Amino acid sequence: MIVEPFKPFIASGYQVKYATEDWERRGAAALRRAVFCDEQHLFEEDDRDAIDDIATPIVALSMLGITADIVVGTVRIHEESPGLWWGSRLAVAPDYRRVGALGAALIRLAVSSAHARGCHRFLAHVQSQNALLFRRLHWETLGLVELRGRPHHRMQADLTFYPPFPTPDIGFLAVRKAA
Repeated sequence: MIVEPFKPFIASGYQVKYATEDWERRGAAALRRAVFCDEQHLFEEDDRDAIDDIATPIVALSMLGITADIVVGTVRIHEESPGLWWGSRLAVAPDYRRVGALGAALIRLAVSSAHARGCHRFLAHVQSQNALLFRRLHWETLGLVELRGRPHHRMQADLTFYPPFPTPDIGFLAVRKAA
């Protein structure tokens, strides 16, 4: 008998929305710790900072049938000054990165929901290995910086490609890309 290693169930659909429930916010925080502390070693024990006090967390939820069951992606957004918004702490769980649509869907809701809230400029510091994804999503590099010992691109979204999305609490469904 051949026993294959356990492979987590990968849903075919994901709800991308503002984190409105306590379990969603806890799941987003746990995922950020797993990615930025345990995997990337950018922070020691926790990546939480003062921006979390004012930021809006966004989550990608794995859908088990019609019920959301786990946070598999997250990003946060905040308004630094009137009309100037930032996105940060984009993370997708390792087992869900091959889905291929979650990072883009989180970015789309982040920028489009900020656009609906009066954003006229949306920025992010993007780790260099992710800059190509952002460029494909209509972002441009404004400059290069080093943050926490790693190269980052200071990038800006082209808002013409992100129409205002007025219902981020409900969000939208993102589907898994075909393998």
